[in-house]
Amino acid sequence: MQFIDQAEVNVIAGDGGDGMVAFRREKYVPAGGPAGGNGGDGGSVYLVADQDLQTLLDFKYAHQFKAEKGDRGGNKNRTGASGCDRRVAVPCGTVVYDANTGDLLGDLVTHDQALRVAQGGKGGLGNKAVLSNRNRAPERALPGLPGEQRRIRLELKLLAEVCII
Repeated sequence: MQFIDQAEVNVIAGDGGDGMVAFRREKYVPAGGPAGGNGGDGGSVYLVADQDLQTLLDFKYAHQFKAEKGDRGGNKNRTGASGCDRRVAVPCGTVVYDANTGDLLGDLVTHDQALRVAQGGKGGLGNKAVLSNRNRAPERALPGLPGEQRRIRLELKLLAEVCII
């Protein structure tokens, strides 16, 4: 069994879904107005400490972890579905750094401790949300915001360093 105590991976959070442009159309409602829904939020990437893991060997083969993006808003003022978060298991005692800046992001010590390393994007607003007194029938919606992308470095703290005796 190989013992890997350092790894670098890319984490990509999901993008937010776009808002929708739609108008209410019913038989006896002559001026229904806007009815476009907001987009769903993108999923975030979390690192979760697991006491059953002992090494970072899994990260030797998997270099990228990506969360789901949010769905587009729907008509009838329906909000799009949010993307699922991605949870990546790491051994207890893992220290997480930003690979580009070298900043310490967190230290995962106890079992099931979670650390968000990439924030998902916010969903865009539909035309129902951008309604104003000046513009009673907006024909625009806002796009979703992109998710955070980051390269992180994982280091495993060793409980007992090997010394030459």
